[in-house]
Amino acid sequence: MESHRKENYDRHHHKKPWGISLPSLNFLDTLRRDNRQFAVIGLGRFGRAVCATLHKLGYDVMGTDIDERLVAQVITDKIASTAIQLDSTKPIALKEAGIFEFDTVIVAIGNFIEESIITTLNVKEFGVNCVVAKASTEIHGKLLKRVGADIVVFPEYEAGCDLAYTLTKPAILERFDLDEENSIVEIRIPEEFDNKSLAELQIRARFGLNVIAIGDGDKYKINPSPLDRLHKNCAMVVMGSNRDIQRLPI
Repeated sequence: MESHRKENYDRHHHKKPWGISLPSLNFLDTLRRDNRQFAVIGLGRFGRAVCATLHKLGYDVMGTDIDERLVAQVITDKIASTAIQLDSTKPIALKEAGIFEFDTVIVAIGNFIEESIITTLNVKEFGVNCVVAKASTEIHGKLLKRVGADIVVFPEYEAGCDLAYTLTKPAILERFDLDEENSIVEIRIPEEFDNKSLAELQIRARFGLNVIAIGDGDKYKINPSPLDRLHKNCAMVVMGSNRDIQRLPI
């Protein structure tokens, strides 16, 4: 939506209205550390990706969808512990499938708003501890929050933003927004920083940024020494204001 893009055309100056917030992260911290059971409702591209990743990581995952073909494909591809066909807008179907007994339920029905909202309401009302719901618009996300979703995600929007940054700021490898004004970013070390020490570069004095790690992408040194040298084929992780990050020669 154009209004959303206007609000977010530059995440360095505007609050990001979509995505996982810090309160949501705090909620995740309260979940039991032995949480190993997940149910994914909706087996489109997003739901399949969630199932496959959780299953690969060794978690117990049940996939469900109203479309029997999608369920059969998940079973064939062996990307979930089990998969069944059901109508998630019917509480009795969810109960019979044992969905309410799972630690976490991911509602991945993003493109069917009514079904998404009803499903989220169902699983939350029947006591599921953590409900994560996919939203397709900001209004959809607000409605999901109203009916009890603990976490709302906007995968298409986030993917679009990430692509835009990849195309326009290819030196930024990863980014985590702390708030509307500050971020932690992993960037490729600029050529002009090559073979210079942190003491020589004076990054904090010149740019107002803290270098919290340096490395080659696979292994990082946390809290590097001022004597550590940077190399152009490596990366560094910096923390500071978005405006200051923009001033880096990247």
